[in-house]
Amino acid sequence: MDHILSWVVFLPITVIPILWLLPANKAKWAALFITIVDFIVAIPLFTGFDRLKVGVDDLAGMQFKETLEWIPSLGIQYSLGVDGISITMILLTLIIGLVAVLASWNIDKLQRGYFAMFLLLQTAMLGVFVALDLILFYLFWEVMLFPMYFLIGVWGGPRRIYAAIKFFLYTLMGSVGMLLAIIAVWYYAPGGERTFNIIELLHRVQEGGTFVGPEIFGMPFAKVVFVAFFIGFAIKVPIFPFHTWLPDAHVEAPTAISVILAGVLLKMGTYGFLRINFPLFPEVFVWFQDFLVALAVINIVYGALCALAQSDLKKMIAYSSVSHMGFVILGIAAATTQGINGAVLQMFNHGTITAMLFLLVGVVYDRAHHRRIAGFGGLASVTPVYAAVTSIAYMAAIGLPGMSGFISELLILTGSFKVYQLPTIISGLGIIFGAGYMLWAYQRIFFGKLNPDYQDLKEINFVELCSVVPLIIITVYLGLLPNRIIVFFETSLNYLSEIL
Repeated sequence: MDHILSWVVFLPITVIPILWLLPANKAKWAALFITIVDFIVAIPLFTGFDRLKVGVDDLAGMQFKETLEWIPSLGIQYSLGVDGISITMILLTLIIGLVAVLASWNIDKLQRGYFAMFLLLQTAMLGVFVALDLILFYLFWEVMLFPMYFLIGVWGGPRRIYAAIKFFLYTLMGSVGMLLAIIAVWYYAPGGERTFNIIELLHRVQEGGTFVGPEIFGMPFAKVVFVAFFIGFAIKVPIFPFHTWLPDAHVEAPTAISVILAGVLLKMGTYGFLRINFPLFPEVFVWFQDFLVALAVINIVYGALCALAQSDLKKMIAYSSVSHMGFVILGIAAATTQGINGAVLQMFNHGTITAMLFLLVGVVYDRAHHRRIAGFGGLASVTPVYAAVTSIAYMAAIGLPGMSGFISELLILTGSFKVYQLPTIISGLGIIFGAGYMLWAYQRIFFGKLNPDYQDLKEINFVELCSVVPLIIITVYLGLLPNRIIVFFETSLNYLSEIL
């Protein structure tokens, strides 16, 4: 238990050397085995987590902490810990990782290389959510780029090289600014003593410390550093206008990587806001708040309109992610208790729902070898089980009451309406448009005249159902009993809303 976080983070990569000793077709079994073991090892995190622990000494109630001096001369530590926000994201990452292995079952090209990159990516994502040192956080953040670049560029679609390079350059651009911001935070740390420790920095800010440095381009130092962090995280979310890499990456990525991209990677950006950006610079957050609300509304409406205009099913879901992540930004920007709680709940719910959507696109693409919405028709008559499962996923994406997405959007809109009435009302258009593009796509794919080319289309198989059904269960369960997940993070977030 003293080192459980290290085990959870690094366990996936322990099997990578073994992959090269196995026959290529056994690599997927090794990956499945280690992701299951990692999930089992992490169970004590969730059962032993004290959901009410928040105090000044631990700030957001950091638990299972591990600290080891790494580079003492620079104050860099190997420091890990979890609070309610990060433990929720760990749960999401472990679930999506397991599902993504099943979605990779049909990968037949360079299987050992694929699963080696996959497991390295899993470690990097888990590391981001537990790192309590800015340099360690940045290292995990950057390591994620390497496997994702190859997973898209080698195992992706026809335009995979273009999509992989675009993803890499966008993310690297934000990362360079973020690294400069981290160095600036260390150099001008309040209190005199330089440190990269996030919790120590938060303590100093809470005690009245501020980041005072020289003006840069005529702007106060704290605002420049805040914006540098913001851009790095905004690219990952993605927030308009930094979103253009996302549709290309999704369309060209293999199904399992699209699942991880939408299910986990986008959440790393909003997690960065909650962990670093806004708590370290609360005064700058107030200055930036109205602009952030405007960006959230643009994301919601623009993403929904773009989704409505798509002819490619996968690209439609990619733009729907832009829209739904806009609700997360709106909840955070509102900085109310309901808004922030709804934002983190939406992060989790969007991860499971969008993962379902991409998995189901992969099912039909493997059979029809295209994703054109207009190229289908009448599939419900030949694949009734697939049609039924897809209908549940689409209803969840729309935010149907009884599904998890409804609860999180309700909390966000309730919280934001308290302080931003007109933007909240405009954001409601995203829900209306969302119902439009989802129902329209479903009608064109599953109803109407059956395309003769698909009269013998194979039904969804057992492995595909095993990857989708757990997500459906989670979606319905949290739609009926949302407090089962909210209790993990509400205490931490209530504390955070007081800071903001």
